[in-house]
Amino acid sequence: MRPTLRQLQYLVEVADCGRFGLAAERLNISQPSLSTQIGEAEADLGARVFNRGRHGATLTEAGVEIVRRARRILNEMEDLRASVTGDGIFDGRLRLGVLPSIGPYLLPGVVHELHRDHPSFRLVIREEATTDLEQGLRAGRLDMILSTPEDHPGTLQTPLFHESLWAALAPDDPLAATDAPLAPDALAGRSLLTIGPRHRLSGIVAELAAQANAHVPDEYEGTSLAAIRIMAAAGNGVAVLPRLYAAAEARRIGDTVMRRIDAPRTQRTIALIQPAAFEPRPGTDILAGALSREANRLMDDL
Repeated sequence: MRPTLRQLQYLVEVADCGRFGLAAERLNISQPSLSTQIGEAEADLGARVFNRGRHGATLTEAGVEIVRRARRILNEMEDLRASVTGDGIFDGRLRLGVLPSIGPYLLPGVVHELHRDHPSFRLVIREEATTDLEQGLRAGRLDMILSTPEDHPGTLQTPLFHESLWAALAPDDPLAATDAPLAPDALAGRSLLTIGPRHRLSGIVAELAAQANAHVPDEYEGTSLAAIRIMAAAGNGVAVLPRLYAAAEARRIGDTVMRRIDAPRTQRTIALIQPAAFEPRPGTDILAGALSREANRLMDDL
């Protein structure tokens, strides 16, 4: 069968590296051999996959779809092999995309548990905005993602946990005087701080601002949850934070006072998401269970 699985692997590696020389080095073959194999694959497919130039190898329009399908075929082969060993996704490498508002706080404990129980497992983590996670999953650059399910239609989704939203307030803010939940009208006229519009959280906060007659300032767009927390601590607005971050990081640092926001739709669901298939990849339930347990353990502290 042409192209061969090895040639599909070569196509994906060149696409990932962007250069034939670097791909050959990572594949431990000579660059002329790699070029020959890529040329044969292109001939068998009847389409040029890469544009070759001084600045490296870039995918052609046809190449984008070819590499996407090649990734899927290689993943299917990995799953076939894993079904025999019984290790599923833990028999090899898993490229996991995560929201920056989740990854640094949820994954350390999970990674420790998984590597303890599955020593050969290699987890490659990429922190990206919601829109980039969607593109990476569709293109096959990511095997699975941790994200908000409504932003990834037509995928296979395993719900993990729900997060309420919390307000981070400067200690001298009048709203910080009690620990009771905040009703939307308590935020009327206030500046609500959030991260950029490529994140689902931004849309949730914009909806909250409309409901509470508050506003999201145009002059400041946070690049991270830590950045908007620091702004709130300085009295420059109310930072709206998801519960996981509030429990694992904001409360630990202690420069703001945390109060839960009690308003409709002020929560988000996080799911483990993978490309559409007849059934989840083997081992998905183990990974989902570890993620869900760790998230709930952390959030129970708030």
